[in-house]
Amino acid sequence: MEFQPLHIGQKIKKLRELKNFTQSHVATELGITQSAYSKIELGETEVSYSKLNKIAEVFGMSLEDIMTFNEQMIFNVMHNQTGNGFVINKVFTENEKLLYEDQIAHLKEEITYLKKVLDKLLKE
Repeated sequence: MEFQPLHIGQKIKKLRELKNFTQSHVATELGITQSAYSKIELGETEVSYSKLNKIAEVFGMSLEDIMTFNEQMIFNVMHNQTGNGFVINKVFTENEKLLYEDQIAHLKEEITYLKKVLDKLLKE
């Protein structure tokens, strides 16, 4: 299998999928339609420097990281760590997301409470 470098749209698509973002989510963050965003991933439209910067912000990455993204490197690192090179990318239902969000909120409240108790004990 010969390695073919990815064009920028393919890199953006792979990174979006790794972030588990939908096209609609990224498009909304960029202030464009999902259709317009899809054309970016397909390489059907030119991507301006400012648009790339916005995409990098949405992904929480630097522009340089997007430009130099190498899918083969990710695959090889994962293969070395897991032995099989596969990632399970589970898509959560809306209900599962809400349950996780509730659990996270509860844990944050518990941490805040425990910090207060600890502060009080340390002052005694």
